[in-house]
Amino acid sequence: MKEPIKVQKFSGDLVDFDESKLIRSLKNARADDELANTIVRQIEKDLFDGMTTKAIYDKAFRLLKKKRRPSAARYKLKRAIMELGPSGFPFEHYIGHIFKHDGYSTDVGIVMEGNCISHEVDVLACKEEKCYIIECKYHNSQGKRNDVKVPLYIHSRFNDLKSRMEQDKTNGFTKFQGWIFTNTRFTSDAIKYAKCSGLQLVSWDYPKNKSLKYRINKSRLFPITSLTSLTKREKQYFLEQGIVLCKEIYEAPELLRKNGFSKTRIRKIHEDIIDLCENHV
Repeated sequence: MKEPIKVQKFSGDLVDFDESKLIRSLKNARADDELANTIVRQIEKDLFDGMTTKAIYDKAFRLLKKKRRPSAARYKLKRAIMELGPSGFPFEHYIGHIFKHDGYSTDVGIVMEGNCISHEVDVLACKEEKCYIIECKYHNSQGKRNDVKVPLYIHSRFNDLKSRMEQDKTNGFTKFQGWIFTNTRFTSDAIKYAKCSGLQLVSWDYPKNKSLKYRINKSRLFPITSLTSLTKREKQYFLEQGIVLCKEIYEAPELLRKNGFSKTRIRKIHEDIIDLCENHV
């Protein structure tokens, strides 16, 4: 019996190559059965012991991009979120858009007075009687985990702000909650402490059906860094202008025209956005 090929994960661990996992990820990106199986067969030809999962991902992405760009954009979603750097400010704006999509009024990057001291708040999201104080932990490396010190620190800040807001009877808010969003993951102790203290944690794949990945796919609020029809320099330019969503480019075509994009490229980019966002732009 042939020994399974061992591939190296980002952590350095060696695991058996899982064909079904790769097929599943390609189908989740809306590649059809034939395309997914074709890509896997091509990758298997070049597999060798010790090959990194990153190398496998890169090859799958290139093959997918050649055949169907919007599927490639979905496939690279996690990496696209990491490309919202190098600072965390675009990520904060991105999280603000997610809450705004759900009907919250939002403020990003503000200073609020606590009962004891003032605090910088990444996102304040309020609706009806609820008000969420949100901390965003952006990392440009997927191996970075947020340990228990993060919720410990955020919880103390939240309590100081909550105490002040509860004293202010004019704002109309009666329910307050602290949140932490990250594009990577939390340690088990961080999750345990958050559950005990009442903090809401959202990471790339936690909690189930409420994770960052789930929220993005549900809302179709894809970042511009997902688009394979924009160059890296073009994406960075738009991020520096405060543009973080594909939807924003679609709804303001002058952003492309005034920056010298040809009609052909504008049409191509718009087609990709419509396909990627499934006409919910």
